[in-house]
Amino acid sequence: FGDIGNTCQLMAWGRSPQGMSWKTQDLMSQRNEFVLLANQPDVNFAALCRRYGVSRKTGYKWRGRFRSGGMAALADQSRRPHRSPCRTKAAVQAAVLALREKHPAWGPRKLRRRLSDLGRTALPAPSTLAALLRREGCIAPETSAQHRPMVRFERARPNELWQMDFKGHFPLSRGGRCHALTVLDDHARFLLSLQACDNERAPTVRTHLINAFRRYGLPESILCDNGPPWGGPGGQYTGLRVWLLLRGVGSLHGRPFHPQTQGKDERFHRTLKTELLARHDWPDLARTQPRFDRYRDLYNLERPHQALGLDVPADHFQLSRRTYPETLPPLDYCAGEIVRTVKSKGEITFQRRFFFIGEAFATLPVALRPTEADGIYVVCLAAHRLGQINLAQPNHKPFGNYFPLLPLPNIHSS
Repeated sequence: FGDIGNTCQLMAWGRSPQGMSWKTQDLMSQRNEFVLLANQPDVNFAALCRRYGVSRKTGYKWRGRFRSGGMAALADQSRRPHRSPCRTKAAVQAAVLALREKHPAWGPRKLRRRLSDLGRTALPAPSTLAALLRREGCIAPETSAQHRPMVRFERARPNELWQMDFKGHFPLSRGGRCHALTVLDDHARFLLSLQACDNERAPTVRTHLINAFRRYGLPESILCDNGPPWGGPGGQYTGLRVWLLLRGVGSLHGRPFHPQTQGKDERFHRTLKTELLARHDWPDLARTQPRFDRYRDLYNLERPHQALGLDVPADHFQLSRRTYPETLPPLDYCAGEIVRTVKSKGEITFQRRFFFIGEAFATLPVALRPTEADGIYVVCLAAHRLGQINLAQPNHKPFGNYFPLLPLPNIHSS
């Protein structure tokens, strides 16, 4: 090896030749020195590689690069392969990013399902699409951390339960506020109504419910919160609630200060805000409603829903077999039943006592049906049990000059 060994020892800066590695000096400097020595005549190449602590394969690699490209070729080169057979095709990437730009709140699963519904084939896995979105800066890490699996509960069939509520109102740039009325099927997540309203009063709700009933039929029940126009103080019946009862639609109410009871509608409100409300300016109601209509079509017919296995809500919804009655038949009770007409202030008289039923029932006949317990009667509007009265032990506090209805236990009328 001759003088080369002495030269290498000098370059080791006091370290033994056997202990030399690529890390003791600047990497590019060592490579330069190595290839210069490797190109000397009569060099013992194996010994030189041992002195520099590299394999002969690596030594030949650096010498070959130097001979083909000079010192510049000794720099580290990208490890990226020249070909990636499994890489997502450019057309697919472009389609994913275009759909994401159109719907920035949609994740990789929704995007993949929607592209599949549109006829695109050979789509990569959702994890691959997620990596693409992260690489393009479409998904922030903190956003991904917020999404966790959750347990969902739903009714067994469409129209068994609808959920109804107002989205928190928001200002319009030309004055006034928009109160978004939302009605959602609990089973199918089908958006039955999305209306831009200027108030939250019962006549407004009734008008839009009639339109939904005429198109989709009657549900068995509707779940609402406890505020107006759905519920009255102390759980009293409201006009809207009685109006539903007369059409064979029950009304359920969530626990006070517990919006999770209407979790599906509340979750839709968050989706509505993210995908629509936050992305536009809202000048007036006249321009708001067409946007609501277009979004309702998108939500029901195009947008894959995570809770439905990425189906769209329309895939799971069916029309109700109960059609909306344009006119109601008169309330009819069996012969011999005790029937009282509710007076204008909401009271009835029975056994020389006044019982408060509710002003919402004014002018309507109600039946008093005896139970197995002596002196206890169930007050009914047709087949609907409203409450009970107790003649035997009237120890409850009067409501003004009247006795209020008592809650219904699990009893059966005779």
